[in-house]
Amino acid sequence: QVQLVESGGGLVQAGGSLRLSCAASGRTFSNYGMGWFRQAPGKEREFVAAINYSGGSTTYADSVKGRFTISRDNAKNMVYLQMNSLKPEDTAVYYCAASRMLVPAAPASPKHYDYWGQGTQVTVSS
Repeated sequence: QVQLVESGGGLVQAGGSLRLSCAASGRTFSNYGMGWFRQAPGKEREFVAAINYSGGSTTYADSVKGRFTISRDNAKNMVYLQMNSLKPEDTAVYYCAASRMLVPAAPASPKHYDYWGQGTQVTVSS
C-alpha cells in the first residue's frame, strides 16, 4: 500500500514556474514507477510525465516536453515535477500516481497506475 500526497500547486502568471512535490509513504517506494497526470475541468485525465523505479528513464507528453522535468529521490520517498514556461493551458488539477509495473520505462496510461494522490490545483493566468 502506498499513500501519496501532492503539494506545491498555486496561481502563477504565464511564463512562470512551479515545482510540484509528491510525498509517498511505504518502505518500497523504489519499487514503483511514478507518474504525473492532470485533469482540466470538463476534460479527461491526461498523462504529463513519468519516471521509472530507478529514475533512469523519463517520459513526457509532447505538450510539456522541454518545459517540465520529472525527478525522484528514493531516499526521501519523493517525486517532483518542475514546471517552467507555464501556459494558461497547463491549468489543471495535477495528480501524482504510483505504478507497480517494474518496467524499464514507467507507463503513460493511467490504467497502469495503482495508487493516486488527492491532487493539487495549478492555475496559470494569462
